[in-house]
Formats: sequence, structure tokens, C-alpha cells
Amino acid sequence: MTSVKKASKKPSSTSGHRRLVADEFVSMDGVLQAPGAPEEDPESDFRLGGWSMTYWDELMDRTMGETMSKPSELVLGRKTYDIFAAYWPTRSDRNGRALNAAVKYVASRTARKLEWENAKLLEGDVASAVKDLKQRAGPPLHVIGSGNLLQTLLKNDLVDELEIWVFPVVLGSGKRLFGDGAIPTAWRLTRSITSGTGVLLQHYERAGEIVFGRPP
Repeated sequence: MTSVKKASKKPSSTSGHRRLVADEFVSMDGVLQAPGAPEEDPESDFRLGGWSMTYWDELMDRTMGETMSKPSELVLGRKTYDIFAAYWPTRSDRNGRALNAAVKYVASRTARKLEWENAKLLEGDVASAVKDLKQRAGPPLHVIGSGNLLQTLLKNDLVDELEIWVFPVVLGSGKRLFGDGAIPTAWRLTRSITSGTGVLLQHYERAGEIVFGRPP
């Protein structure tokens, strides 16, 4: 296991009382679609679902548990909410207890009844609703998966931190972490850990605007 930590000044942040963290599993070529199972998200005839599962190890499980144990609220897209709501309510382990107890804000274009405990529908424009959430007092907001929702948040400059786990696979197609329209920004690497299976667990914080230059 290799660990790198970088000390840095307090990162710049978008406006608001609390920060929004995007937690994402991605391939080496930036694909985040359906890491957990073949049927997770077959949109656009994606047939490579489940690509992350054989790389899981004890370090990753422990790191995930540490993250889940901290106070937070979730912002989820509809597909990710449906996947989570079908699985986590039956789980009583540490991660299950944390997810079931957390407040979950769900972005959906269709008004619907949300069965999972502590789940709330985001009303109106998603970007405006999330901006309002950030301006309220409370624990950090975490977006897990939710690729379509994440694109909206990136385009509206609402993401403060990135927790990116890069898996040693190249998929060649699928939904990507950064799509067209993401706001150009600089990021600071604050933590990097390598799992025994070669997964890079990286954490980034906002570092203001990109500084451009020329070769000497």
C-alpha cells in the first residue's frame, strides 16, 4: 500500500455553508457507468457493467466504511437511488446503517413517492435546489454515482471535492466522469492511496482557476 498526503492551504470553495463531494468509481479512461453489476445501467447498449467488483479488497472496504461513518447527507440521481433503495434497506452492517439513517435528496424529473426512509424529492430546477441545500447549515453533501446528475452539478460549478477511485481497466465506451460543459477549474490532490489490487483512491479539492503558461 502506498500513501501520499500533501499539506495545503484551505481550498477555494463555491459559495455556501457546506461542501459538496462527488464520490465516483471510474475506469482509467474515465468511464463511470455501471461499475457494480451488468444490469446496473445498460443505457446506450452498455454491456460492460460490473467492471469494478473483482478489484475490491480490505483496504477499500475499510476506507469506504470510514467515509460512511462520518456525518453526511446524500444527493442522488434517480437511477442510483433506485439501485440503493432496492439493496440497502435490508442491510444492517455499518454501511447499511449509515446509508439508511442519512437524509437522501433525490433528483427526478417525474414526481414520485420515495419509499426509502429519510428520502426527499428535490423540487424544481436541480441546480437551484442543490445550490439551496449548500447554503443551509448541515453536514457535507455527498453525490455517489449518479452520472447524469453529476454532469449538471459540474456544469453549474457546484462540486467542491472529488473522491475518485480509478480502477485499472480501460472500457472504451460509456458515460464519462467529465462530459462536455464541465466548468474549467484547477484541483489540488490532497490524498492518494493505492490498494493491493491497483486501484488508486484519490481525493481532490478545489484550487481556484487554472493558471496557464508557456514553455520557457
